[in-house]
Parts: sequence; C-alpha cells; structure tokens
Amino acid sequence: MGNVHVKIEPKLDFYAIIALHSNPSGPAIGGCRCIEYNSREEAIYDALRLAQMMHYKAKVANLNHGGAKAVLIKPKHIKNRQAYFEMFGNFVNEFEGRYITAVDSGTSPSDMDMVSKTTPYVVGTSAQEKIGGGASAYTALGVRRSIQAAVKFQLGQDNLTDIHVAIQGAGSVACFLAKELSLLGAKLTVCDIDQKKARDLQEKFNAQLVHPEEIYSVKCDVFSPCALGGVLNELTIPTIKAPIVVGAANNQLASSDDGLLLQRSGITYAPDFVANAGGLIYAAAMYNAHPENKIRQDTEAIYNTVMDLLTQAEQQQLSASEMADKLANASIC
Repeated sequence: MGNVHVKIEPKLDFYAIIALHSNPSGPAIGGCRCIEYNSREEAIYDALRLAQMMHYKAKVANLNHGGAKAVLIKPKHIKNRQAYFEMFGNFVNEFEGRYITAVDSGTSPSDMDMVSKTTPYVVGTSAQEKIGGGASAYTALGVRRSIQAAVKFQLGQDNLTDIHVAIQGAGSVACFLAKELSLLGAKLTVCDIDQKKARDLQEKFNAQLVHPEEIYSVKCDVFSPCALGGVLNELTIPTIKAPIVVGAANNQLASSDDGLLLQRSGITYAPDFVANAGGLIYAAAMYNAHPENKIRQDTEAIYNTVMDLLTQAEQQQLSASEMADKLANASIC
C-alpha cells in the first residue's frame, strides 16, 4: 500500500511530497521530480501513481526494493537552489533509509550532489553519473532492448537495420536512445516541444524532424514515447501509424482501458515500467555497490522479460499492460 508524506518550508517556496510503496526486503527507490503543477492535489496524485509504477518496475525487474517517488512542486523561481535541495535532503533523511532518492524530471546530478550534503540516501550524483553514462544511459539501453524484442515478436526481424522509429521527446534518455538505435542501423524521426533540442537530435543522427502534434501519425515501425506520461489515450491511439509502441516515458497509458485499445488496434506494446526499468536497475546497483558489468547484464535481460511478457499475453489473450500488471502483482505476492 502506498503512503504519502508532505513537507513544507514557506521561506524557500518548498512543497515536497514523498510517496512510498514499501518492501520488507529492501528500501524503496524512486527519483525526485521537480516540475510545475496546477495544484497540490495534482502533484500528490502524480506522486502516488508514479510510486506504484516504480513498485511494479522493481518487482518485474526482480529487485529487492520497493517503489517510491518524490515530487517537488516547482516554484516560478527557486531563490536558493542549494538550500532548496538541502532541505529536500533533510526530508529524505527523516525516513532513515526507507527511501532512496535519485534524479528525475527537472532534477540533475548536481542537484543530487546538494541533496547528498544532508542525507546519505541518494544515488545519481555527479560522480556516479560518470559510470556508464548514468541512469539515462541505462534507461535507454533497456528501451532499446525492448524495441528489439518487440520487433522480433511483431515483425520477425532479428536486427534493427532500416527499422523506422519515431521518438517523441528529445531529453537525455531520448538522446541516448537515438544513439543506440542509430548505431544499429535504425532510421529516426524526432520531435520535441523544445525545437532547439529536437533540431540538435535531428542533426546529430540524420533524423527526420516533425512538429510534436505530427509524431503520432508518422508512418513507421515503432512509436517511442520518451517525454511525459498520459500520451497513449483514446484520442492519440487511433492516429498511431506504427505496429509497435515502446518508449521511456513513465505512465504512458492515460487509463487502463488504453492498454486494451492498443491491443484491439493490433499494436504490440511493451509496457513502460518493464521497458524503462534500466534506470531503476542502475539506481539499485549504485545503492548496493554492484559492478558496472552487472548493471549492463541485468538491463540487457529486459529483452527476455519483454519477449516472455508479449508471448504470455498472446497465449492468455490479455493486453500487454494487463499481463505486465499480472506479473508484477504475482511478484509482490
């Protein structure tokens, strides 16, 4: 069961939420998100939903950890970033090791450096991010392996040569993913609401550039949502021209019904908390001091997890999202 904790410091415009799905075999791990919200209620809902997803992710990845998420309601201006993140570190420290924080949307390794001034329960610092490219690189590796599994399952192709992938978003994970795919001969289409980031990705990987609203209808082999969640819904799914959807974004489905809609549309879907588990695998490895070769080995294994999931879903006539939830709940029990 998830539980929510809140800390407020008006002098710093600090409003923090930590949602935990605890696990008796190990502390809960989840990133710290610092973005703007329309309301506190929206932020709490986001934290709870993301924490549950992280819990499922940990179970499917066979990690001895619970799931968690921290949400900082970002003010228009953070007056003193050092004090702001040290305050968050103090909040994390109150859990006495039951919660391990990390980088997420709106935060960076340098922010985690500040957090580490007031708590030891943090991973993804600047020093750690130098190991294999950090969480973003391993998230991208897991998504790439998931794409390879889905391509093999749906298209019967063992490689990514000339596979056309439309990437939604041009953030850190998307950049690593574009590099992974490009090196294996894939063709890319990219977009982002930040046109400069999108153009940089276009130029670096010889990709086609489209406007954000056009990305769903690109005729391609794989649509890869790598921005924020809720992008797969009753309005967007009918416009998708790809037979496969695999991406790095969290909570891609706007509702559980949308997993069924993907299935009915004949689209092979690798659920987000399975495909993007590389970042959590990395964070758990940093906390447990595992060697880099083990991180890569465990992340590469996502290929087999996705292939098994898609096969079982087909055999049991379930949507991939239903099958993933079933496997996660079985692991929790």
